[in-house]
Amino acid sequence: MTLDEYEREASRTINTRLDGRERLLDAAAGLAEEAGEVLGLVRKHLYQSRELSREQLQEELGDALWCLTIAAQSAGLSLEQIAAANVAKLRARHRGGYSDH
Repeated sequence: MTLDEYEREASRTINTRLDGRERLLDAAAGLAEEAGEVLGLVRKHLYQSRELSREQLQEELGDALWCLTIAAQSAGLSLEQIAAANVAKLRARHRGGYSDH
């Protein structure tokens, strides 16, 4: 699945009762919420000796991806644009790949 295909599928589940501003805020708040759920899973794995469920992690990361997608669309951005800009930034910052130096 491409990013464009994912965006089209994710868009089918947007709450159409929200206007653009409300949709942006809802998606941004959801992104923070889902990131917290990912953090909770990882924290419990590292500090409470709980098994890390890849299935549960995938589900929460998927929810975060949905929120990111809808926030981006609400701001007139695409995941493709965001990914390309991020890769350009990373290449400029880490020309030869990551290094501690």
